[in-house]
Amino acid sequence: MLKELIEFIAKALVDNPDMVKVSEIEGEKTSVFELSVSKDDLGKVIGKQGRTARAMRTILSAASTKVRKRAVLEIIE
Repeated sequence: MLKELIEFIAKALVDNPDMVKVSEIEGEKTSVFELSVSKDDLGKVIGKQGRTARAMRTILSAASTKVRKRAVLEIIE
């Protein structure tokens, strides 16, 4: 559910939605999501002063509390 949420948001932001890849590394109580996009779209995902990335992390954090897990979003360059 969380992986699809990140993928949906990222695809809406970028010009090349086919290049969006989200991988999940799942632990006992924490999941780490690695988001990779094309180099041209990296700035769109991060946003000015990291605002877009921070907003995505906030949404992910709120959604992860419903499933009682901690989620971390890492944007891969």
